[in-house]
Amino acid sequence: MMNHLYRSAPFTITTILLTGSVQPFAAPITTRRAFATKGIETKNFATPPFATPPSLASTENATDADASLLSSTSKPSSVATQTKIIAHDHEFIKPDPDKRSYRAITLPNQLTALLVSDPTTDTEAASVHVRAGHFDDPPHRAGLAHFHEHMLFLGTEKYPKEEEYEEFLGSNGGMSNAYTDMEDTNYYFNVAPLDHGDKVEEGGVSSALSGALDRFAQFFISPLFDESMLERELRAVDSEYLNGRTSDNWRNFQMLKQGSNKDHPFSKFGCGNYNTLTDGGVLKAKSEDKVESIATTDFGGGTSPRQDLISFWTEKYHAGNLRLCVFGRASLDDLQKTVESAFSPVRPSPPGFIANSIIDQVKAGLLKTADDMKSHHFRDEKGNFVFQTEHMTYAPNIAFGPNELGIIREVVPLIESRTLKIFSAVPPLDDPVLRESRPFRVLSHLVGHESPGSLHHLSMEEGWINSLSSGTGISSSDFCLINIAITLTPKGMREREQVLSKTWQWLALIKNAVMNDEHGLIEQYHNELKRISDISFKFREMGDPTDFCSAAAEKLFEYEPSKLLLGGGETGDYDAEVARAFLQRITPQNSLVVVTGPELANENFAEDCKASAQGSSWEIEERYGGKYRQSKISDELAEEWNHPTTALDSRLSLPALNEFIPDDLSLRCEDPEAMASFDPNIDYRKQPPKLIVDTPKLRMWHKLDRTFRVPKASIRLSLTSPSVYRTPRTMTLNRIFQAVLREDLNSFVYDASIAGCNYGISCVPGSFRLSVSGYSEKLPHLLDVVTARIESLILEMKEGGDAHPALARQFSKAQENLLRRTKNYVYDSPYETGSYNLKMVSSDKNRNDP
Repeated sequence: MMNHLYRSAPFTITTILLTGSVQPFAAPITTRRAFATKGIETKNFATPPFATPPSLASTENATDADASLLSSTSKPSSVATQTKIIAHDHEFIKPDPDKRSYRAITLPNQLTALLVSDPTTDTEAASVHVRAGHFDDPPHRAGLAHFHEHMLFLGTEKYPKEEEYEEFLGSNGGMSNAYTDMEDTNYYFNVAPLDHGDKVEEGGVSSALSGALDRFAQFFISPLFDESMLERELRAVDSEYLNGRTSDNWRNFQMLKQGSNKDHPFSKFGCGNYNTLTDGGVLKAKSEDKVESIATTDFGGGTSPRQDLISFWTEKYHAGNLRLCVFGRASLDDLQKTVESAFSPVRPSPPGFIANSIIDQVKAGLLKTADDMKSHHFRDEKGNFVFQTEHMTYAPNIAFGPNELGIIREVVPLIESRTLKIFSAVPPLDDPVLRESRPFRVLSHLVGHESPGSLHHLSMEEGWINSLSSGTGISSSDFCLINIAITLTPKGMREREQVLSKTWQWLALIKNAVMNDEHGLIEQYHNELKRISDISFKFREMGDPTDFCSAAAEKLFEYEPSKLLLGGGETGDYDAEVARAFLQRITPQNSLVVVTGPELANENFAEDCKASAQGSSWEIEERYGGKYRQSKISDELAEEWNHPTTALDSRLSLPALNEFIPDDLSLRCEDPEAMASFDPNIDYRKQPPKLIVDTPKLRMWHKLDRTFRVPKASIRLSLTSPSVYRTPRTMTLNRIFQAVLREDLNSFVYDASIAGCNYGISCVPGSFRLSVSGYSEKLPHLLDVVTARIESLILEMKEGGDAHPALARQFSKAQENLLRRTKNYVYDSPYETGSYNLKMVSSDKNRNDP
C-alpha cells in the first residue's frame, strides 16, 4: 500500500546574500498530527454518524445479503438542486504573497468543497477528508478503518481494474497516498498538468486533473471491496503491523492506549492485524494459488471482513461527513463544473445528521462560541470552569480519568534512548473558549523556552538533557494530552529525580506567574506571540499544493471557509480567567510520567529513587511487545511536586521580552535606489546573483528579490577547508564541535527563532556552512550574535575544561550522543543506510586530500 557530525585551519569564505526572501516555500496549513508513522497516524477524529445504505457495486461472489444491500440506491426525498457558493474569493483572509483564487461551495448533496485556482502551478492536487477513523472500528474488527482505507484503492464500479487509479496518476506524473487516524481518514493525490496533445476537458481543466477526480470520486460513490483482494490486503496490513513491532514509537503509543479507559475508543488497536481483522483468524503461509474469492479461503479460521467493510462505508462515507479540496490551473468556474460532475453522485447525509465538527456543532446550537459568552464563562454547580467539548463526544466514558493518571511508568526501549515525558490531561485545544485566547500557546512557549534562566538552560548546564520541548501529545475531539518531552543523557537518567523536581519547580514558577500576574507579564508574552503569529501569516509564502489540499480538507471541518487560510493563526485577547482554569489541570495527580531507558531493566538502577515504579512487576504490552511497569505517584511525592516545599532554584527565572520581533516590515525592493534601477523589460527571476566581492579570502554574491516580495533575507556562508573531513578523527572532532556549537547557541538565539529568524550550522566534506535567514530588520543582529559566539567559543575551548567546566560537560555529552547514534546506526532503515553511504561515497571527489 502507499506510504500510506579541534583544530583551527585557514578558511576561504564564500558568501551568498539573498535579500527579500528567506524560505522559498512554507506550508500554508499545518495538520495536527501528534506523530506520524507508516500506514496509520495519531491525531483528531469524530463521532460515529449513521447513514442510509449506499449504491455499491455488487460483485460476482457477494452473499444474498450483500446483493440486497449493494443493489439499493439512496435517493433522499428533498435535496437542494443547485450548488451554493458559501465563500467568494474576496472574502478569504489571505497572506500578502498569496495570489491564488479561492472559492468554497456546497454541492446539492451538501458536500462542502474548497476550490483553489493558480494558473502558474505545475502541480494539481485534491484531497478528501473523512470524519471517521479507528475510533469507529467495531469491537470485533480492530483496524477496520485502516483496512478500509487500503481497500478503497482496489477498484470501483466505474473503474473496476485494480491499478486503474494508480496507473492514471502515474501516466500523468502524479501520485496518491492516504492515512488513517483516530477520528479521521485522509485521501489525496497530485498530477502534473502535462500536455499530451489530448483534448482539454471541462473548459480549462486539464485532462489529468479531470480524469483523476473522476476516478477519485468513485471511492466515495461505488467502491467494490472485491473479495478476491481481501486476503492479500489483510496480509499487507499484517505486514505493517509486524514492522511496527520493532518501533519504539509504535510501542509507546500502544502502551499509552492500553493505559487508557477501556470503555473509551482511544484504547482501541488502530493498526489492526490479520487476527483482529478476521475476528480470530490465524495467518497461514502464502499459498502458491491465487486467492480468487471468499469461497476459496477460510481466513485462517476466522471470518470475512467484507460485510463490515460495507457497513463501515455505508455509515461513514456520505457527503455530510466528507470535505473536499481541489487545486488546479483552471478558473474557479471551470473547477466548480468539474467538481459538480465528479462528486454530485456522492450520497447525501441522512436527515438531521451533524458531523463531529466545531463548525457543524456551533451551527446546530450544540456549542457556543466565545462571542456568545462575552459576559460569562460556563461553570458547574461547584463553580468550576467548564469547557464545552471536554468529555462530550464519548460521554460518559473518559479516556484519562483519576484511575489512569497520577502514574509513573517505566519503559525499556528497543534502541538505546532515554526520555522523560509528562502527559497532562486537558480539554481539547479546539474548544471554542480555548481557541479564542489560546492559553496553551503561552504555556508551551514558556515551558520550552531555552534562554538563560529557563529549565532547558539549567538542565543543559547540569548535563542532564539533550533536548526539551513542549506540545500536544494526543489531540482528539473530547480530550487532549499535552506533554513535556525531554531526552536525557546517561547522567540525566541517573539523576532523573532531580530532573523531575526541577521540571515541576519550573511549572510552579509559570503557574504562579499566571495566577498572580500583577504586572501583566503573561499578557505581554501573549501579545508577543500574537504579534509574531500575525506577522508570520501576513508574509507566509505559498506552499505545496498537495500538502495544502490534504490539510485544507481537514480544516474545513474546523473553520469557516473564509478563515481557513488563517486557521490556528487567529488569536484573540488574553483571557486571564481561562488561562488560570487551564493551568490548574497541570498537576501530578492529573498527569502520566513516562521514563524510558535501557538502564531501567537493571533492578538495582532505581534504588533510593522516589520517582520510580520499582516494586511493581514488569509487564509486556499485548500488541507490540513493549516492556513496562508502573505504579501510582505517592501522595507525598505529588504534594512535593505540586507545591515545592523548598525555595525554587534561584537559577530559574522567566524570560525577558523578545528583542527580535521586527517592527520595520518594508521591502528592500521598494527602496528608492532599488526602484530607480528597476527595468520592467528584465525577468529578474532568471537573473543570477551578482559577484560583488572577489578576493583571495572572500567571494560574495548578492541578489535582490523582486518576486516573493516579503521583508525577509537569507545569508549563507561557506567556510572552506580541506581539514574538515580529511580523516575519520578530524571528521569526528568537527561533528562534535558542530553539536557543541548548536547547543551553546540556543540560549543566545532562541528568541530569534521564535520571532521567525533562524540560523543553521552544518559540517560537510570540505567546509563548515553557516546560514541565517528571517526578517530583514533583525538579521544583521542575529548574524553578529552567531559569529561573535563562534569566535568566543573557540577561544574558550582552547582554554580548557578547568576554566570552563560547563563547556567541558557539553563536549562530553556531544561525544556520548555521537557514540549512541553510531551504535544505533544498525537499526536504521535500509533506505537511510543506503542514503548515508551514497552521500559519503559521492563526497570523496569533493575532498582535497594531499
